[in-house]
Amino acid sequence: MEGPVRPDAAVGILADACASGVRTVLIGGRSGSGKTTLARMAGSRTGHRVVHLDDFYPGWGGLAEGSMMVARDVLAPERPGFTRWDWGNDRPGEWVALDPREVLIVEGVGSLTPANLRAARRRGRCFTVRVELDGTERRKRALARDPGFAEWWGYWAEQEERHAADPGNVLGTVDLTVLSG
Repeated sequence: MEGPVRPDAAVGILADACASGVRTVLIGGRSGSGKTTLARMAGSRTGHRVVHLDDFYPGWGGLAEGSMMVARDVLAPERPGFTRWDWGNDRPGEWVALDPREVLIVEGVGSLTPANLRAARRRGRCFTVRVELDGTERRKRALARDPGFAEWWGYWAEQEERHAADPGNVLGTVDLTVLSG
């Protein structure tokens, strides 16, 4: 495990990893920690596609299901993709197809699980990242980004706690830890 590093250094490390043959980058951490920002920066630098779990969690109670969709759908060897979640209408939306040959940067709470890591490794080399930030700052960032998240913060945080407490997750064995903030 490399790190901890700051986000700007992490972007360079991720770009180097992708240039050396990494096919999937999995970026995890809790809400508001800086996962999306890091993924966008890495995607911009490398030109690789970024997939956000926020685009397909099936509603506010959907962290576990969204996590499973990474291995089952996003990283599927044939016809990969995901069903976008229509947050405004609280229902499934359209199918988003992915190219199985493209390098993917996948970010979101729940991205770092054994099943997702196995699926990523079936595609080729994988690089894992955990982004950390203290809880107060995470909450402030998340609510500034999405004020509607305030009423769901506690409910979502409980799901994050269950994910983090799962002894099978790979949060503690990542290739890189990023200290955001």
